[in-house]
Amino acid sequence: MSIVMGSINPNTCVTARQDQPFRRVSFLSAPARAGRRGYWDQTPGLQKALDLNGQINKIQNKMVRTLINIAVIIALSGCGSNSTVKPPVNHLKIKNLLVGQTDSIYNQAKYFPDNTQFALALIHDGQVVYYGIQRLNDTLITIENKSKVFEIGSITKVFTTTLLANFVLNKEVDLDSTINKYFNFPFKDNQVFTFRELANHTSGLPRLPSNIRFDAIFSSKNPYKDYDEQKLDEYLQNDISPDYPKGSKSAYSNLGMGLLSYSLRKLSGKSYEQLAREMIFDKYNMVNSGTNKRKIETHLIGGLDDKGRPTPNWEPGALIGAGGIYSTVEDLTKFAFAQFDSANAELALTRSKTYRDNKFRDVGLGWFIINRKNGNKWFWHNGGTGGYSTSMAIDIEHKNGVIILSNISSLHKNFKNIDNLCFSLMKTLY
Repeated sequence: MSIVMGSINPNTCVTARQDQPFRRVSFLSAPARAGRRGYWDQTPGLQKALDLNGQINKIQNKMVRTLINIAVIIALSGCGSNSTVKPPVNHLKIKNLLVGQTDSIYNQAKYFPDNTQFALALIHDGQVVYYGIQRLNDTLITIENKSKVFEIGSITKVFTTTLLANFVLNKEVDLDSTINKYFNFPFKDNQVFTFRELANHTSGLPRLPSNIRFDAIFSSKNPYKDYDEQKLDEYLQNDISPDYPKGSKSAYSNLGMGLLSYSLRKLSGKSYEQLAREMIFDKYNMVNSGTNKRKIETHLIGGLDDKGRPTPNWEPGALIGAGGIYSTVEDLTKFAFAQFDSANAELALTRSKTYRDNKFRDVGLGWFIINRKNGNKWFWHNGGTGGYSTSMAIDIEHKNGVIILSNISSLHKNFKNIDNLCFSLMKTLY
């Protein structure tokens, strides 16, 4: 499943839900695909025995990880596939959209189950059109849902890096300073991490901490709920094991972004909700955004699992900065408009290229930067949780953008349609 959050195939502009541990990008992708080290790697007796022989250690660890991955995949995904859904009757109204745009929306939404909703914003040259759809009784209809609340999954990461950018501009931290001084214990093997490495996924950290995975097996509907700061501290002290040499590549990590938000909470002495409200939500009048479900649940659209059944909302625990925000397409449009304003220096900083991935994609702070063949640059992120899939792309130069929030699980076999729709609609704006 995804402990889903979001990422992209730069060659095709098709996303890989990063959290699905990551099927193709999302908030938290399934711990199953995400974490690299298994539960048993933490067992002292077993580890001591394995250490007697380096080769045996490698072979047995690989076997253990394989077995655990199989167990997690079975537990989180089940053995069945998504049931077949017939295309609905098309009663979508064109309203202020182009015919081709409504056709794209229908084609990408037609295989999702009843009660599916999409809330969309299409921004062209700084002007926005909102459009909502719902599948009801096997008919796809147009609705008003711009103020309805959804989990945004890994799009949260862009807000986490915006918090970081505020601290940088306020000269409270430097991007290349280490987070370690904000912890009252040394990390395993005295490993150190900088704010930049966590914000652009070059830290070497795996997608998820190894000690979250068995918790997720037994609470697959809400896999992060019980992963608290104590467990994260234990991981940092006893079990950090990089997947690759830091700085050698950018590899999506929910753990890294969660650790970044944890560091900012320690630095400031404030909760993630407090920081986001003071530095972002209040500043940009995002009145229906937050991390506290109780404050927005009267406007909340319920999430659907991969079979179209109601599913619980995720509680992100210590990794809240990787995917814990609820928002509306209306609020995210305000955030997009703020990106177009050059006076917002902290937002410009998050869009600065910090890592060159390949000719198709660069990495900013949180944002993925898609380099189009025609010279356009799209700043993009998506998200996915057990009941929601989202995608957001903006073009600063032309003041264009597309935002899609849906109550479709990132585990649905057609979850990629959300990103496909985002990219196809972006192309219609030129």
